Amino acid sequence: MENADIDPAIVAALQVLWQAGREGGSSPWSLAKLAKRSQLPMSVLRRVLTQLQAAGLADVAIDEEGRGHASLTPAGAELAAQAFPNPD
Repeated sequence: MENADIDPAIVAALQVLWQAGREGGSSPWSLAKLAKRSQLPMSVLRRVLTQLQAAGLADVAIDEEGRGHASLTPAGAELAAQAFPNPD
């Protein structure tokens, strides 16, 4: 993704969610693991995930205690595959 108008936090979260989908098997990664891998503070990660969820690109579940997990929707995975064609 080379568009300078896109928030780098969104790019980082999208890339880590893409990696999670490719490596994580059938279970989505926890928010803690996503925050660590993306090197985003939890507050920023949660804001970005809310934006991605509103755009229909991510599924996010957070319980009352703040724990949760997230994964890409099929539309999000398609976007990520186009944006990051050569994953690490």
